[in-house]
Amino acid sequence: MRTLFTLAAACALCAAAWAADVVVERAPYAEPTVGSPTYDGTLELKWDNGYPAWIIAWLTGAGSWVGNDFDISTISTYRTVESMRIYSGPAWPNGRWDGFRLGIYSFTSVPGSLLWGPKFVTGTTTSYGWNNFTVNWTLPASNTAFAAAIEQYYNYPNMDPHAVDSNSTFLRHSWLYFGGSWGPYNNSVGYYNLMLRVIHNEPVAVSPTSVGRVKALFY
Repeated sequence: MRTLFTLAAACALCAAAWAADVVVERAPYAEPTVGSPTYDGTLELKWDNGYPAWIIAWLTGAGSWVGNDFDISTISTYRTVESMRIYSGPAWPNGRWDGFRLGIYSFTSVPGSLLWGPKFVTGTTTSYGWNNFTVNWTLPASNTAFAAAIEQYYNYPNMDPHAVDSNSTFLRHSWLYFGGSWGPYNNSVGYYNLMLRVIHNEPVAVSPTSVGRVKALFY
């Protein structure tokens, strides 16, 4: 597969504009990976369509974060973030897992303060796919929205990439932290929906029918 070296367009946050050098790899073809929770009492929150389009790394990305915001105000009993799911793989750019960090941030109009983490993790798949990482953290009662994020802990090529889906319409729920501030997720390939999901767990037992009604909010 061909690797493209390109300069990401500047994206603005308030009056500040910034940009990042980015390296991208065309994602291999994959069947839809839109999964459902595997047992009653959990919900999978997502914005991606399940089709990976590009695998992305920042050239000087150590300390940069990418994440998705989620609002649970309509499902307020599901306050425990059981796990985070990241679409990534060890094949590119260096043929191995190097590790990255997970974090959960407060969220209003942009991600804010760090609420949980950072937690260093290493991927588990042998090729591109969904990597599941345990969180088991309950969102404070005062927060009905949050941003789940991953940090590119090292610089290219000794790092692990993230992925964006094949939907060319930006849903405006993906974010990038670079150069000291958060802004809408940005890159040079024109696909901006980050393939990062969260699994929520309800602290009390619920019936399969009630779970099904809540699932309809997301699927």
